[in-house]
Amino acid sequence: MELVFSLARGLIDLPWWGYVLATLALTHVTIVSVTIFLHRAQAHRALDLHPAVAHFFRLWLWLTTGMVTREWVAIHRKHHAKCETPEDPHSPAVYGHGYVLRFGVDLYRKEAKNQETIERYGYGTPDDWLERNVYSRYTWQGMGISLVVFLALFGVIGLTMWAIQLAWIPITAAGIINGTGHHWGYRNYQTEDTSTNIMPIGILIGGEELHNNHHAFGASAKFAHRWYEFDIGWIYIRILSALGLAQVRKVAPALKLRDTPAAEDEAQQTVNAIITHRYRVMQEYAKLLQRTAREEYARLRARADRGEIELPNVSQLLRDLRTDATAAADHQRQRLAAIFAHSETLKRLYQARQELASLWARSTETREQLAARWTAWRAAAEASNVARLRAFSERLARYA
Repeated sequence: MELVFSLARGLIDLPWWGYVLATLALTHVTIVSVTIFLHRAQAHRALDLHPAVAHFFRLWLWLTTGMVTREWVAIHRKHHAKCETPEDPHSPAVYGHGYVLRFGVDLYRKEAKNQETIERYGYGTPDDWLERNVYSRYTWQGMGISLVVFLALFGVIGLTMWAIQLAWIPITAAGIINGTGHHWGYRNYQTEDTSTNIMPIGILIGGEELHNNHHAFGASAKFAHRWYEFDIGWIYIRILSALGLAQVRKVAPALKLRDTPAAEDEAQQTVNAIITHRYRVMQEYAKLLQRTAREEYARLRARADRGEIELPNVSQLLRDLRTDATAAADHQRQRLAAIFAHSETLKRLYQARQELASLWARSTETREQLAARWTAWRAAAEASNVARLRAFSERLARYA
């Protein structure tokens, strides 16, 4: 009987809060393995890891998740390549936020069976003897081994700890990051997708909370881009680097501003800086456009109340103004034309947004042509009667 009680307790006897802390610590190691090894090192090549560190992460993920490195990397790379389209393996824009949040792991498993995805996007991942004959071949056996270890160490409660460990990635990564990270939060960058930063403090999910930052600079090893943001995954990378166990290959470039606007002969350098920081540029321009649109709407509201003009609701107007001219539907163009007939300011801001975006949309143009396009855009902005546009133009001219 004593033996039974001993086995029920396990080799490690902890108070209730000790089991909670142990569970959180173990699941955190799993999160760190995903964000540093699978995501930043393997999928995006943002850093190189020492072979011993890389293999520890592979072993840990085999024991705790059963995920195959090549499959995870391929599916994630496809997500970036086909983001928010029907080919995206787990887009809330296609499947809905609630569905991805609840069934993200099912979407992952479905895509993992698509050999075309694995072949096309899974290149460069580990292909040694262990990967071929153990990790990729016996995916559930690793989790079985970890179950035995949990039971031996913690007794019966180890079963609960093991189950939480097993569910941690499906809930946080497949659900929260792939779902909520494209649905709710704030945005530092106006990326083409709907990615968001769920919160500025990235601890619980290893820094993956800063999802919009990652989509703006996918090859960056560091996810925190603002002074108030914290990426614990980056802290671990810096520690590994200091110990000679990791080498960072790339981080997002920091925005540098000249003291004064660039001269005309420096236009090419300015264009390069604007293109590099294009997502930040469009996010700042979106804020400018929104503030001005609300002011213009308030001015036109009085005329609408007198029945002189027709106005859409302000939310509809803001959505129309944010729509790219090439993607706007006919009814949106009609609404915009009606507004522009009464607001030269909104018309000019809308046109300036399209012209500014053409700086990085026209990839076939030479540096000289892009510089000339920027010079013309700046001249038109300076000549406009829109104070915010002139100020924005002067700020862009200081990009270095």
